[in-house]
Amino acid sequence: MTAAISLPISVLDLSPISSGRSGADALNETIALARHTEALGYQRFWVAEHHNIPSVASSSPIVMIASVAAATSTIRVGAGGIMLPNHSPLQVAEAFRVLEALHPGRVDLGIGRAPGTDQLTALTLRRSREALSANDFPQQFAELMAYVDGFPADHPFAPISAQPNDVPLPPIWILGSSLYGAQAAGLLGTAFAFAGHFGDADPAEAFDAYRSNFRPNGRPGSLEEPHSMLAVAAITAETQEHTAELGRAAALSMVRLRQNRPGPLPSPQEAAAHEWSDLEESMASSFARFTTIGTPERVAAGVTARAEACGADELMVTTNIHDAVERQLSYTLLMNQLRAHEQ
Repeated sequence: MTAAISLPISVLDLSPISSGRSGADALNETIALARHTEALGYQRFWVAEHHNIPSVASSSPIVMIASVAAATSTIRVGAGGIMLPNHSPLQVAEAFRVLEALHPGRVDLGIGRAPGTDQLTALTLRRSREALSANDFPQQFAELMAYVDGFPADHPFAPISAQPNDVPLPPIWILGSSLYGAQAAGLLGTAFAFAGHFGDADPAEAFDAYRSNFRPNGRPGSLEEPHSMLAVAAITAETQEHTAELGRAAALSMVRLRQNRPGPLPSPQEAAAHEWSDLEESMASSFARFTTIGTPERVAAGVTARAEACGADELMVTTNIHDAVERQLSYTLLMNQLRAHEQ
Protein backbone atom coordinates (compact mmCIF):
# COMPACT_ATOMS: atom_id res chain seq x y z
CA MET A 1 0.00 0.00 0.00
CA THR A 2 1.32 3.47 -0.91
CA ALA A 3 1.66 6.09 1.78
CA ALA A 4 -0.93 8.86 1.86
CA ILE A 5 0.08 12.51 1.68
CA SER A 6 -1.27 15.06 4.13
CA LEU A 7 -2.17 17.72 1.55
CA PRO A 8 -4.48 16.43 -1.21
CA ILE A 9 -2.84 17.02 -4.59
CA SER A 10 -4.56 17.21 -7.96
CA VAL A 11 -3.92 17.92 -11.65
CA LEU A 12 -4.94 20.81 -13.89
CA ASP A 13 -4.37 20.01 -17.56
CA LEU A 14 -4.71 22.44 -20.46
CA SER A 15 -4.26 19.88 -23.26
CA PRO A 16 -1.15 21.68 -24.57
CA ILE A 17 -0.50 21.27 -28.30
CA SER A 18 3.19 20.55 -28.75
CA SER A 19 5.16 21.46 -31.87
CA GLY A 20 5.06 18.59 -34.35
CA ARG A 21 1.88 17.24 -32.76
CA SER A 22 -1.82 17.79 -33.51
CA GLY A 23 -4.77 18.98 -31.49
CA ALA A 24 -6.13 15.43 -31.52
CA ASP A 25 -2.81 14.23 -30.09
CA ALA A 26 -3.10 16.79 -27.29
CA LEU A 27 -6.61 15.72 -26.32
CA ASN A 28 -5.70 12.04 -26.29
CA GLU A 29 -2.58 12.84 -24.26
CA THR A 30 -4.85 14.49 -21.69
CA ILE A 31 -6.87 11.29 -21.33
CA ALA A 32 -3.68 9.25 -21.01
CA LEU A 33 -2.41 11.66 -18.36
CA ALA A 34 -5.67 11.30 -16.43
CA ARG A 35 -5.29 7.54 -16.34
CA HIS A 36 -1.66 7.87 -15.29
CA THR A 37 -2.27 10.34 -12.49
CA GLU A 38 -5.28 8.36 -11.24
CA ALA A 39 -2.97 5.34 -10.82
CA LEU A 40 -0.50 7.54 -8.94
CA GLY A 41 -3.15 8.64 -6.44
CA TYR A 42 -3.88 12.22 -7.49
CA GLN A 43 -7.25 13.32 -6.14
CA ARG A 44 -8.74 15.46 -8.91
CA PHE A 45 -8.16 15.94 -12.63
CA TRP A 46 -9.47 19.23 -13.96
CA VAL A 47 -9.55 20.53 -17.52
CA ALA A 48 -9.72 24.16 -18.57
CA GLU A 49 -11.67 26.32 -21.01
CA HIS A 50 -9.65 28.34 -23.50
CA HIS A 51 -10.56 29.56 -26.98
CA ASN A 52 -8.58 30.62 -30.06
CA ILE A 53 -5.17 29.79 -28.57
CA PRO A 54 -3.11 27.65 -30.97
CA SER A 55 -1.12 26.10 -28.12
CA VAL A 56 -4.18 24.90 -26.18
CA ALA A 57 -6.73 22.28 -27.29
CA SER A 58 -9.03 22.50 -24.26
CA SER A 59 -11.84 24.51 -25.84
CA SER A 60 -14.69 22.23 -24.71
CA PRO A 61 -14.28 21.25 -21.06
CA ILE A 62 -17.69 19.54 -20.83
CA VAL A 63 -16.75 17.12 -23.62
CA MET A 64 -13.35 16.49 -22.02
CA ILE A 65 -14.83 15.91 -18.56
CA ALA A 66 -17.16 13.29 -20.00
CA SER A 67 -14.32 11.64 -21.90
CA VAL A 68 -11.87 11.65 -18.99
CA ALA A 69 -14.48 10.38 -16.53
CA ALA A 70 -15.38 7.53 -18.90
CA ALA A 71 -11.70 6.60 -19.23
CA THR A 72 -11.05 6.54 -15.46
CA SER A 73 -12.83 5.08 -12.46
CA THR A 74 -11.87 6.78 -9.17
CA ILE A 75 -10.27 10.19 -9.71
CA ARG A 76 -12.60 13.20 -9.43
CA VAL A 77 -12.97 14.98 -12.77
CA GLY A 78 -13.92 18.60 -13.16
CA ALA A 79 -13.74 21.97 -14.83
CA GLY A 80 -11.05 24.43 -13.99
CA GLY A 81 -13.19 25.94 -15.18
CA ILE A 82 -16.38 26.71 -17.02
CA MET A 83 -16.23 30.39 -17.95
CA LEU A 84 -19.81 31.26 -17.04
CA PRO A 85 -20.14 34.45 -19.16
CA ASN A 86 -19.57 32.30 -22.27
CA HIS A 87 -22.49 29.98 -21.52
CA SER A 88 -26.19 29.93 -20.77
CA PRO A 89 -26.62 29.17 -17.04
CA LEU A 90 -29.34 26.66 -17.95
CA GLN A 91 -26.96 24.87 -20.32
CA VAL A 92 -24.32 24.59 -17.60
CA ALA A 93 -26.82 23.29 -15.03
CA GLU A 94 -28.14 20.69 -17.47
CA ALA A 95 -24.70 19.54 -18.60
CA PHE A 96 -23.38 19.06 -15.09
CA ARG A 97 -26.49 17.28 -13.88
CA VAL A 98 -26.02 14.87 -16.78
CA LEU A 99 -22.34 14.41 -15.92
CA GLU A 100 -23.20 13.82 -12.26
CA ALA A 101 -25.84 11.27 -13.26
CA LEU A 102 -23.35 9.37 -15.40
CA HIS A 103 -20.46 9.60 -12.92
CA PRO A 104 -22.05 10.07 -9.47
CA GLY A 105 -19.77 11.49 -6.81
CA ARG A 106 -16.87 12.07 -9.20
CA VAL A 107 -17.60 15.45 -10.84
CA ASP A 108 -16.56 18.97 -9.81
CA LEU A 109 -18.03 22.17 -11.26
CA GLY A 110 -15.44 24.92 -11.26
CA ILE A 111 -16.81 28.28 -12.44
CA GLY A 112 -14.93 31.36 -13.60
CA ARG A 113 -15.97 34.80 -14.75
CA ALA A 114 -13.18 35.52 -17.26
CA PRO A 115 -13.68 34.93 -20.99
CA GLY A 116 -10.73 32.55 -21.37
CA THR A 117 -9.85 34.22 -24.64
CA ASP A 118 -9.41 37.54 -26.46
CA GLN A 119 -12.21 40.11 -26.73
CA LEU A 120 -13.09 39.37 -30.36
CA THR A 121 -13.47 35.65 -29.69
CA ALA A 122 -15.45 36.42 -26.55
CA LEU A 123 -17.81 38.50 -28.68
CA THR A 124 -18.41 35.59 -31.05
CA LEU A 125 -19.07 33.26 -28.10
CA ARG A 126 -21.57 35.61 -26.47
CA ARG A 127 -23.09 36.99 -29.71
CA SER A 128 -23.79 40.36 -28.11
CA ARG A 129 -21.73 43.46 -27.34
CA GLU A 130 -24.00 44.09 -24.37
CA ALA A 131 -23.19 40.65 -22.95
CA LEU A 132 -19.51 41.27 -23.60
CA SER A 133 -19.48 44.42 -21.48
CA ALA A 134 -21.82 43.18 -18.75
CA ASN A 135 -20.34 42.53 -15.32
CA ASP A 136 -23.19 40.33 -14.13
CA PHE A 137 -21.45 37.26 -12.74
CA PRO A 138 -23.50 37.28 -9.48
CA GLN A 139 -26.73 37.38 -11.47
CA GLN A 140 -25.57 34.59 -13.79
CA PHE A 141 -24.54 32.45 -10.83
CA ALA A 142 -27.89 33.03 -9.11
CA GLU A 143 -29.71 32.02 -12.28
CA LEU A 144 -27.60 28.85 -12.56
CA MET A 145 -28.51 27.85 -9.01
CA ALA A 146 -32.19 28.68 -9.50
CA TYR A 147 -32.48 26.15 -12.34
CA VAL A 148 -31.66 23.57 -9.64
CA ASP A 149 -33.13 25.07 -6.46
CA GLY A 150 -36.15 26.73 -8.09
CA PHE A 151 -37.10 30.33 -8.92
CA PRO A 152 -39.60 32.42 -6.96
CA ALA A 153 -43.15 31.64 -8.08
CA ASP A 154 -43.54 35.01 -9.82
CA HIS A 155 -40.27 34.75 -11.76
CA PRO A 156 -40.68 34.42 -15.57
CA PHE A 157 -38.34 31.39 -15.54
CA ALA A 158 -40.21 29.63 -12.73
CA PRO A 159 -41.53 26.84 -15.01
CA ILE A 160 -37.97 25.89 -16.04
CA SER A 161 -35.68 23.45 -14.26
CA ALA A 162 -32.45 21.77 -15.33
CA GLN A 163 -33.01 18.14 -16.26
CA PRO A 164 -32.53 15.49 -15.01
CA ASN A 165 -34.01 17.18 -11.95
CA ASP A 166 -33.57 14.18 -9.64
CA VAL A 167 -29.76 14.51 -9.80
CA PRO A 168 -27.87 17.02 -7.63
CA LEU A 169 -25.53 19.57 -9.10
CA PRO A 170 -21.88 18.56 -8.48
CA PRO A 171 -19.87 20.42 -5.83
CA ILE A 172 -19.21 23.99 -6.95
CA TRP A 173 -15.88 25.80 -6.87
CA ILE A 174 -15.47 29.43 -7.82
CA LEU A 175 -12.16 30.10 -9.50
CA GLY A 176 -10.19 33.29 -9.28
CA SER A 177 -6.90 34.97 -10.04
CA SER A 178 -7.86 38.14 -8.17
CA LEU A 179 -9.43 39.25 -4.92
CA TYR A 180 -12.83 39.50 -6.62
CA GLY A 181 -13.06 35.75 -7.13
CA ALA A 182 -11.98 35.13 -3.55
CA GLN A 183 -14.61 37.45 -2.14
CA ALA A 184 -17.31 36.07 -4.44
CA ALA A 185 -16.57 32.48 -3.42
CA GLY A 186 -16.79 33.44 0.23
CA LEU A 187 -20.02 35.40 -0.06
CA LEU A 188 -21.63 32.67 -2.18
CA GLY A 189 -20.52 29.93 0.21
CA THR A 190 -18.66 27.79 -2.32
CA ALA A 191 -15.21 26.24 -2.36
CA PHE A 192 -12.49 28.47 -3.83
CA ALA A 193 -9.61 27.66 -6.19
CA PHE A 194 -6.94 30.32 -6.78
CA ALA A 195 -4.95 30.43 -10.02
CA GLY A 196 -1.50 30.73 -8.49
CA HIS A 197 0.07 29.73 -11.80
CA PHE A 198 -0.74 33.14 -13.30
CA GLY A 199 -2.77 35.28 -10.90
CA ASP A 200 -1.29 38.66 -10.01
CA ALA A 201 -2.92 38.88 -6.58
CA ASP A 202 -1.03 37.70 -3.51
CA PRO A 203 -2.36 34.18 -2.82
CA ALA A 204 -2.24 34.71 0.95
CA GLU A 205 -4.32 37.89 0.60
CA ALA A 206 -6.80 36.11 -1.68
CA PHE A 207 -7.27 33.21 0.71
CA ASP A 208 -7.65 35.59 3.66
CA ALA A 209 -10.35 37.45 1.72
CA TYR A 210 -12.12 34.17 0.94
CA ARG A 211 -12.08 32.96 4.53
CA SER A 212 -13.13 36.31 6.02
CA ASN A 213 -16.06 36.63 3.59
CA PHE A 214 -17.22 33.03 3.79
CA ARG A 215 -20.90 32.52 4.60
CA PRO A 216 -22.60 29.09 4.35
CA ASN A 217 -25.28 29.29 1.67
CA GLY A 218 -27.63 26.77 3.29
CA ARG A 219 -28.02 24.57 0.20
CA PRO A 220 -28.24 20.81 0.85
CA GLY A 221 -24.77 19.30 0.85
CA SER A 222 -23.03 22.68 0.72
CA LEU A 223 -20.01 23.73 2.77
CA GLU A 224 -20.32 24.70 6.40
CA GLU A 225 -16.69 25.87 6.51
CA PRO A 226 -14.44 27.43 3.84
CA HIS A 227 -12.45 25.03 1.67
CA SER A 228 -9.73 26.19 -0.70
CA MET A 229 -7.26 24.97 -3.28
CA LEU A 230 -4.12 26.59 -4.72
CA ALA A 231 -3.20 25.88 -8.35
CA VAL A 232 0.52 26.10 -9.13
CA ALA A 233 2.76 25.44 -12.11
CA ALA A 234 5.57 22.97 -11.62
CA ILE A 235 8.11 21.10 -13.74
CA THR A 236 10.52 18.42 -12.62
CA ALA A 237 12.71 15.76 -14.21
CA GLU A 238 15.38 13.30 -13.21
CA THR A 239 18.26 15.77 -13.57
CA GLN A 240 18.61 19.45 -12.77
CA GLU A 241 20.04 20.15 -16.23
CA HIS A 242 17.09 18.64 -18.06
CA THR A 243 14.63 20.32 -15.72
CA ALA A 244 16.13 23.68 -16.65
CA GLU A 245 15.74 22.84 -20.35
CA LEU A 246 12.08 21.94 -19.88
CA GLY A 247 11.48 25.12 -17.93
CA ARG A 248 13.08 27.20 -20.67
CA ALA A 249 10.69 25.74 -23.25
CA ALA A 250 7.66 26.45 -21.04
CA ALA A 251 8.90 30.01 -20.53
CA LEU A 252 9.22 30.56 -24.28
CA SER A 253 5.65 29.39 -24.76
CA MET A 254 4.43 31.85 -22.14
CA VAL A 255 6.48 34.70 -23.61
CA ARG A 256 4.94 34.13 -27.03
CA LEU A 257 1.47 34.09 -25.50
CA ARG A 258 2.11 37.39 -23.70
CA GLN A 259 3.40 38.85 -26.97
CA ASN A 260 0.06 37.93 -28.60
CA ARG A 261 1.68 35.43 -30.94
CA PRO A 262 0.86 32.09 -29.35
CA GLY A 263 1.97 28.92 -31.03
CA PRO A 264 2.53 25.25 -30.25
CA LEU A 265 4.43 24.39 -27.08
CA PRO A 266 8.11 24.39 -28.13
CA SER A 267 10.54 21.59 -27.42
CA PRO A 268 13.64 22.14 -25.27
CA GLN A 269 15.71 22.03 -28.45
CA GLU A 270 13.61 24.79 -30.03
CA ALA A 271 13.93 26.92 -26.90
CA ALA A 272 17.71 26.42 -26.84
CA ALA A 273 17.98 27.48 -30.49
CA HIS A 274 15.77 30.55 -30.02
CA GLU A 275 17.50 33.95 -30.09
CA TRP A 276 16.17 35.53 -26.92
CA SER A 277 15.78 39.32 -26.85
CA ASP A 278 16.35 41.31 -23.66
CA LEU A 279 12.59 41.88 -23.42
CA GLU A 280 11.90 38.15 -23.76
CA GLU A 281 14.46 37.36 -21.08
CA SER A 282 12.76 39.85 -18.79
CA MET A 283 9.36 38.31 -19.49
CA ALA A 284 10.76 34.83 -18.85
CA SER A 285 12.12 36.00 -15.50
CA SER A 286 8.67 37.29 -14.58
CA PHE A 287 7.16 33.95 -15.59
CA ALA A 288 9.58 32.15 -13.28
CA ARG A 289 7.89 33.53 -10.18
CA PHE A 290 4.76 31.56 -11.03
CA THR A 291 6.50 28.25 -11.67
CA THR A 292 8.43 25.89 -9.42
CA ILE A 293 11.16 24.23 -11.48
CA GLY A 294 13.90 21.89 -10.32
CA THR A 295 14.67 18.50 -8.86
CA PRO A 296 11.80 16.48 -7.38
CA GLU A 297 12.98 17.41 -3.88
CA ARG A 298 13.01 21.11 -4.68
CA VAL A 299 9.65 21.07 -6.46
CA ALA A 300 7.89 19.04 -3.78
CA ALA A 301 9.18 21.38 -1.08
CA GLY A 302 8.39 24.46 -3.16
CA VAL A 303 4.78 23.68 -4.05
CA THR A 304 4.06 22.52 -0.50
CA ALA A 305 5.49 25.74 0.89
CA ARG A 306 3.31 27.79 -1.47
CA ALA A 307 0.18 26.00 -0.26
CA GLU A 308 1.15 26.29 3.40
CA ALA A 309 1.97 30.00 3.06
CA CYS A 310 -1.62 30.84 2.12
CA GLY A 311 -3.35 28.14 4.17
CA ALA A 312 -4.76 26.22 1.20
CA ASP A 313 -6.58 22.98 2.00
CA GLU A 314 -5.58 21.36 -1.29
CA LEU A 315 -2.95 21.75 -3.99
CA MET A 316 -3.37 21.48 -7.77
CA VAL A 317 -0.45 21.26 -10.18
CA THR A 318 -0.30 22.12 -13.87
CA THR A 319 2.71 21.03 -15.92
CA ASN A 320 3.44 22.07 -19.51
CA ILE A 321 6.08 19.86 -21.06
CA HIS A 322 6.51 19.25 -24.80
CA ASP A 323 6.82 15.47 -24.58
CA ALA A 324 3.75 13.69 -23.17
CA VAL A 325 5.83 10.90 -21.60
CA GLU A 326 8.04 13.44 -19.83
CA ARG A 327 4.93 15.26 -18.62
CA GLN A 328 3.70 12.03 -17.05
CA LEU A 329 7.14 11.46 -15.53
CA SER A 330 7.08 14.90 -13.92
CA TYR A 331 3.84 14.04 -12.11
CA THR A 332 5.29 10.65 -11.11
CA LEU A 333 8.46 12.15 -9.65
CA LEU A 334 6.49 14.80 -7.76
CA MET A 335 4.05 12.32 -6.21
CA ASN A 336 6.85 9.91 -5.28
CA GLN A 337 8.76 12.71 -3.57
CA LEU A 338 5.71 13.94 -1.67
CA ARG A 339 5.02 10.43 -0.43
CA ALA A 340 8.66 9.94 0.56
CA HIS A 341 8.47 13.16 2.57
CA GLU A 342 5.41 11.88 4.45
CA GLN A 343 7.02 8.57 5.42
